[in-house]
Amino acid sequence: MIVSVENITKYFGAKLVLKDICFSVEDGARIGLIGANGCGKSTLLKLICGIEEADDGTINLQNGAVIGFLAQDAGLERNNSIIHELRGVFSDVLDCEKQMREIEAEMSRLSDHSGERYRELEELYSRLNDSFSARDGYSIDIKIRTVVNGMGFGNRNLDDCINDMSGGEKTRLALAKLLLEEPDLLILDEPTNHLDFKTLMWLEDYLQSYKGAVLIVSHDRYFLDRTVTEILEIENHKLTAYKGNYSKYLVLREERLKRLMKEYQTQQNEIASLQDYADRNIARASTSQSAKSRLKAIERMEVIEKPITELPSASFRFEYDRTPHKEVLVSEDFGVSVGEENKVLFSHQDIVVTRGEKVAFIGANGIGKSSFLKAVVGKISSHGSFRWSPNTDIGFFDQEAAELDPENTVLEELWKRHPKWPEFQVRSMLGRVLLRGEGVYKKVGVISGGERAKLVFAILMAERPNVLLLDEPTNHIDLDTKEQLEKALLEYDGTVILVSHDRYLLNKIPQRIFEIKNQTMVEYKGNFDRYLELCSQEEGADEATVQKVESRQSELFHRSKKQRAEAVQRKKRIEALERSIEEADSLIRSLEAEIASPEISANYQLLNEKCEALEAAKNSLSEMMDEWAELCEE
Repeated sequence: MIVSVENITKYFGAKLVLKDICFSVEDGARIGLIGANGCGKSTLLKLICGIEEADDGTINLQNGAVIGFLAQDAGLERNNSIIHELRGVFSDVLDCEKQMREIEAEMSRLSDHSGERYRELEELYSRLNDSFSARDGYSIDIKIRTVVNGMGFGNRNLDDCINDMSGGEKTRLALAKLLLEEPDLLILDEPTNHLDFKTLMWLEDYLQSYKGAVLIVSHDRYFLDRTVTEILEIENHKLTAYKGNYSKYLVLREERLKRLMKEYQTQQNEIASLQDYADRNIARASTSQSAKSRLKAIERMEVIEKPITELPSASFRFEYDRTPHKEVLVSEDFGVSVGEENKVLFSHQDIVVTRGEKVAFIGANGIGKSSFLKAVVGKISSHGSFRWSPNTDIGFFDQEAAELDPENTVLEELWKRHPKWPEFQVRSMLGRVLLRGEGVYKKVGVISGGERAKLVFAILMAERPNVLLLDEPTNHIDLDTKEQLEKALLEYDGTVILVSHDRYLLNKIPQRIFEIKNQTMVEYKGNFDRYLELCSQEEGADEATVQKVESRQSELFHRSKKQRAEAVQRKKRIEALERSIEEADSLIRSLEAEIASPEISANYQLLNEKCEALEAAKNSLSEMMDEWAELCEE
């Protein structure tokens, strides 16, 4: 057991945040921590890390256990280069290597290899080398290359200064550094922010094979499904544990609430029955004692609290008044270029989106997804042509919420769009997304990102569009709100054009996915899992073609060698060895090239396999060279 949390209670002033929290983190655990925004998730992480102190209860850490905690820009020295920062993780091991190099240099200067000093250096070098090997010193560069490529820095100059990086890049670098440190307990607070699909999937694979324990706070349900085997939910200041990933948690939570409600109702019926008997018989002498015993039975009961089966949830419902023509959006030879240098994001695209269809656009960060949405609503310029069908009413969810006035109150922001509405109607619409009470008088500029998102959804519902353009709609909102939004989008029979990194959402909503890459759009029919399946099939077909060509080339090569092998037995053996040596040398070069490639180095398990194959090939080559030299001397 790495960490034991026992009866932790935490207040902020008079406000109760956590009450009687109990759980433990075992070796190799994979835990997801979830709950509504502000429920105390980050506070609990800080308590475990010793950043905050509990008001009651204890947290016990295993002797010698190391906790690694990801926070924004955590532990980065801004004036360092990227590579210097990452190699700093292994500073003690690199110091050991430095001493070994110094000893090697001194030994090379000594002419007497049998002298006392030389023997002392040999013994010291041996001890240092054993320590260096035991701490995987020879794998440092491979580990760094694996994580660097996996975290999306494969094409980045690693000599660049950290201070010149963007905020998102610094967060990714902080995560890369933390992964290299390999703590016993890896605590990640929203690690999927700023990560594209490729990096996300690499991180999921990496965490699945991580040798330590992992505790993750995340709103990314697909990520939780792939990385955790236990869910801890904080609700109403208390913590409940569920075995399984996020999808399993949804099922188990529903079953638990039904069971608790049944137990509650059974006890309430029993209490009512006992009380009714006591009320009817307490005054009669013959039954008074019996009535009193039933009242005492009620007093002895440990009364079950009524379970909270439904917390307040946002209520989304998107409706429209007009029906557009069948082909809602048609683009011809369409493209977008941005910046002073007119960088082409994509071009020559012919796309048709029909009435009631739900489509999604995906791709790497900065590839042009949001630009596509902004172009088709006229917010940025484009080339080629596009047209919306008659009777089209567009509702646009901008992830930056750029059209909101930060000086308006929440109430004013919606009311100014519908000035004829009475106040109760405006407040009712805001109430549907849980913007209530005094909160509606807050300035838009000071509310949270989740509250701004809910305000935009309220505006969209009030506008009644028949086409929804949604740019990262689930950013900043909590898990329950995401579930409610997905339900509303599934029920909506208008058209949805969606940009998202939320793979759980992409699995539920779209019927088609367009991936933007290499300045074009590739269409895939189906949801996100189907997209992954089709991509895998494409990659498999490419690999099969390459293997077939290589197999044919190898066959012809061996055939021609065999035809020329017509000498005495010794000459045949020499020629055979020469062929094998050439093949081994080619294999070594090929393996070294593969190890250096981002595709291989980003796959930790495959990289280890390639390194083992490289070592075996080098040993085989050495043996063949020795035999060849002996045969040539005869």
